[in-house]
Amino acid sequence: MTSAPSMHAPPTPPPKSAGRTTEVVLLSFAVCVVIAALLIVQGAQDVTLGVQTLKYAGAFIVLFAVAHLVIRRFAPFADPLLLPCVALLNGLGLVMIYRLDLGSSRRDELVKADEMTHNADQQLVWAVLGVIVFSLTLIVVRDHRTLSRYAYTLGLGGLIFLSIPMVLPASMAEVNGSRNWIRIPGFSIQPGEFSKIAIIIFAAAFLVSRRDLFTTAGKQFAGIDFPRLRDLGPLLAAWAIATGVLALANDLGTPLLIFATVLTMLYVATSRVSWLMLGVTLFVLGATIAYQLFEHLRVRVAIWEDPFAQYDTFGYQIAQSLFGFATGGMFGTGLGSGRPNIVPFANTDFILTSFAEELGLVGLAAIMMVYLLITIRGLRSAIAVRDSFGKLLAAGLSFTIIFQVFVVFGGVSKLIPLTGLTTPFLAYGGSSLLANYILLALLIRISNAAREPDAPKQQAAPVESMSTRVVRKQ
Repeated sequence: MTSAPSMHAPPTPPPKSAGRTTEVVLLSFAVCVVIAALLIVQGAQDVTLGVQTLKYAGAFIVLFAVAHLVIRRFAPFADPLLLPCVALLNGLGLVMIYRLDLGSSRRDELVKADEMTHNADQQLVWAVLGVIVFSLTLIVVRDHRTLSRYAYTLGLGGLIFLSIPMVLPASMAEVNGSRNWIRIPGFSIQPGEFSKIAIIIFAAAFLVSRRDLFTTAGKQFAGIDFPRLRDLGPLLAAWAIATGVLALANDLGTPLLIFATVLTMLYVATSRVSWLMLGVTLFVLGATIAYQLFEHLRVRVAIWEDPFAQYDTFGYQIAQSLFGFATGGMFGTGLGSGRPNIVPFANTDFILTSFAEELGLVGLAAIMMVYLLITIRGLRSAIAVRDSFGKLLAAGLSFTIIFQVFVVFGGVSKLIPLTGLTTPFLAYGGSSLLANYILLALLIRISNAAREPDAPKQQAAPVESMSTRVVRKQ
């Protein structure tokens, strides 16, 4: 007679390949979209299919096949949507940069057309390096919690790295008026892109270790518990760092990103609205003082208020961006059929304008939805992961992505003043791409920990199956 199965049998963990199959299907979709976009651009620009098509398509397929295999080996339970979303963004960005290269030598697109640029080739090299860095991060960081051991070292290193351009000569640090680069012959890097990740790791570890301090109630005002004055150190430090970078580096985007991310992580760690209120108050105070002290900030605000008043000088860039949005309309002019090169820095700061002109509001909204999906999946991992450090780290990394996109889109659409931040994974630039691939690897590592099933516990044998024996009384 067959015995009934135990009612307390442990649940069968999901197979490791379940999420990876979904990832392969979505990656295949991303590859099809990117190759279709590449063919459309070449057709619109009257470029014959050849080596260039095979080079970009083949490299794209190989790159993300390698990234998929690395995840399958070192993070088998990771979220299956993160890599395909990034692949789609990176691929579309590469196609748009290639399209801008083709248009750079056309008289019908630019009045002062010059020789054709080759930025897409350089972006492809950076994408290769990005996937290498992504793979190394996943291989080296087997457990995200180990990062908390080096939090103070990373925080200090991030601040030092961020401050290096401020002490370098202008010829080695200044680009377009902002001192946020390290430039030496044959090599250049934007340290703020990497410093933001180090500062987020430090902030997550610090807030976890001092959580009781930040949740201690202080004085109550209007029904809200505000923290004690002696507990405001981290927020004041973040504010001071942001203000210092703004003053010395003439950079608006990096300090805004750092301060907003630290403030958000404080709120996530404490669930107290008072921290947000204090942070917004400090931001308004700092912005008011900075506006009075720094000429470049007053120029940014004046351009934001009325770019057409300075159309021939400082307002030309944002004015042309608005013309690009208007030209694109609802469905755009079509990939390869617009004139996005008219906008200065169309492949970096204003790449969203390039997409808006040629894909229209519908295409731009689709791109925004991909960023939103990455953020949602990152926050979902933050909720699901078991340790507090992982929760704060995933929340901070996810917020950084969506906040950058908001600031960039707000700047090019005249919603807020221009800041100089780049669009993650989409815009031309090596520092941004490498840093964001490290960020992606950390998110995937945390999502793997959040989705990994618990090891099955050793179950005791059912009583009815145990053997019996006679014990003789002594």
